[in-house]
Amino acid sequence: MTVEITSGASAQTPAAPWRRRLAPIGFAVFVAALPLITSADMSAFVVTLGSRMMLFAIAALSLDLILGYAGMVSFGHAAFIGLGAYTAGILDAEGFGDVTIGLPLALGVSALFAAATGYISIRTKGAAFLMITLAFGEMAFYLANSLDEFGGSDGLTLNDRATVAGADLLSSDLTFYYVILACLVLVFLFLQAVVASRFGRVLQGTKEHPMRMAALGYNVERIRLTAYVIAGTICGLAGYLMANQTEFISPELMTWQTSGALMFMVILGGMATLYGPVLGAIAIIGLENVLSGYYEHWPLLLGGIYLLAALFARGGVVKLMFRDARHD
Repeated sequence: MTVEITSGASAQTPAAPWRRRLAPIGFAVFVAALPLITSADMSAFVVTLGSRMMLFAIAALSLDLILGYAGMVSFGHAAFIGLGAYTAGILDAEGFGDVTIGLPLALGVSALFAAATGYISIRTKGAAFLMITLAFGEMAFYLANSLDEFGGSDGLTLNDRATVAGADLLSSDLTFYYVILACLVLVFLFLQAVVASRFGRVLQGTKEHPMRMAALGYNVERIRLTAYVIAGTICGLAGYLMANQTEFISPELMTWQTSGALMFMVILGGMATLYGPVLGAIAIIGLENVLSGYYEHWPLLLGGIYLLAALFARGGVVKLMFRDARHD
């Protein structure tokens, strides 16, 4: 007997409207052209702010896989940003700052941490899962604080941006901007394929009907652990890129506040959409940049915006933009 695995967010539906299908292409083209069409004085600002937005979009996308599609509310996801960043920083301090060494190692460290902590975390659910992920995140934070050799609580400045097989190809901020954009597009396409696959449909089934999925013979814990490892690895990629983009790392990357910001990005943009985390990251980073320039206590205003969004924009920015199309 063949069993069809579907869920409210992933059930087979007619093709989405043309504007929804073309949105990612249009976004990528616009972001790629933005530094080239702005004035020389604005270009550096656009590159810096745009890079930060895209880096947090990658991290938010990784969180959406487990939060939106699997229903796992993690409050320690920022630990993976820190792991990727500190891998880059420590390797740079030891004279091994090449991408061919640093990137695979950053992804591997993040994946191993996700596998070890996820193996324990997924055995809990609800508030217990949230608290145990928060605990693991705080452990990573305090570990980074204790690394006096690598800056401790003061953080660590990298000597230079990573090289590529010994060649200094990433020293230009504009070049690195396009590297980050390419990584964002690849992560988006990869997660889109994961969500659309049988694994993705089963993962969503474990969110809505875990007991039914177990009765059908699926190993729910293994499926959730796999998703957790994928999410942690992608978030580690964001951390590695973030360290090289700013050429500075700090334990603050691992705080629960950073994890909360990632969660807000996913929720504000729209959970279980893939489009939503990208839009949420752009909105929140953009709002932080604008509000901080006009008001000393800007977090209060940002909190008010979150409240209004929760009350009047349920489903996130994506629902407002694509009212006639179902979420991915």
